[in-house]
Amino acid sequence: MENQTPDYTNVIQIDEADSSRKYLAKVFTWMFIGLGISAAVAFEFYGNATLQSLLSDQTTHQLTGLGYFAIFAPVVFSFVISFGFNRISYPVLLFLFVAYAVTTGISLSFLGLMYTAASIFGVFLSSAAVFGIMAIAGYTTQMDLSKFGSILVMAFFALFAVSLINFFLGSAQIEYFLSFAFVAIMIGLTAYYMQMLKRIGAGIEFGTDSAGKLVLIGAFVLYTTFINLFISMLRIFGSRK
Repeated sequence: MENQTPDYTNVIQIDEADSSRKYLAKVFTWMFIGLGISAAVAFEFYGNATLQSLLSDQTTHQLTGLGYFAIFAPVVFSFVISFGFNRISYPVLLFLFVAYAVTTGISLSFLGLMYTAASIFGVFLSSAAVFGIMAIAGYTTQMDLSKFGSILVMAFFALFAVSLINFFLGSAQIEYFLSFAFVAIMIGLTAYYMQMLKRIGAGIEFGTDSAGKLVLIGAFVLYTTFINLFISMLRIFGSRK
């Protein structure tokens, strides 16, 4: 007798693929919203002398208290979002995401004082191209990137600790080395995070607070990766004023 049992394998694969695409579309939407907020804030602070004076002394060019806050606040928000994700509600997470984008925008306004507008724009486009290529690679590859991802995450935190120390040391040589290392790590993490988010999207249940939080955390992860890639590439290829 011919087997009449229906084969649901392809149906399940199609449903998972649709779910992943829907999830990633939401993730990228919020990522672009975050980038838009940061760009608008950075442009406003860069173009407004009054706001600039709140961040640094116009005579000594030393950072004010608000200037230090602008630099380190995104780090604080990042840790709160990363480690408090499971304990905070969706509205609180949304507020933290927007606050993170705003404070990151304020800190990015310093780049306009250090680099030419043409080099910032050129490096931004280059960073976007690299990010896009690696995102596609991470989404389409059949290789399991989990083991590489965990190594890259640990390497990132190690380099981040060194960069915090060097912020006060002010070594140009260390900063230059860190920039190359961060570029390499961010390139790898982009592919890893895309694969991770693709898998999350395949099993997500839309319409719940948990799903909304997963969208925001996904946007936060990609946003942070892109910003770190952009800044690191700017330090290497940017033309200083």
